[in-house]
Amino acid sequence: MKAPLFELPMINSNKSYQLKQDLGKVILLTFWTSWCPDCAADLPKKEQLYKTLNKEDVKMLTINVTGRERVADAGEVFQTKFLQQPTLADINTTVYDLYRCQGVPSTVIIDRQGEIAAQFGDKADFLTIMEALGSVID
Repeated sequence: MKAPLFELPMINSNKSYQLKQDLGKVILLTFWTSWCPDCAADLPKKEQLYKTLNKEDVKMLTINVTGRERVADAGEVFQTKFLQQPTLADINTTVYDLYRCQGVPSTVIIDRQGEIAAQFGDKADFLTIMEALGSVID
């Protein structure tokens, strides 16, 4: 299935991001909320990955699902404290719904052809996600 295209504002920036600008790269999206314990376990591992991988080949983005936050600016506060990855603010749950996510964190891997290569829900373990990412990068 082709990955749905989207444009979202970046958190803590006046810029926006369009998915189409990175088609041709492998793209890893992580949908999250600040209050989620599974996100608190998942995101630090992905931050370590972000710091070490080749950013010319793989684009990593996190997407704060604003429509599932309990406090309006909670995603911005969390991003400022914990994330170096480019972080986008979903408009309510628009892109989250577009990708048919069922919970947070949700991870989507998009291949170089713009197809959804793999999608994982909140119970996926990090190693499984990394194996899927590795198979798409090769």
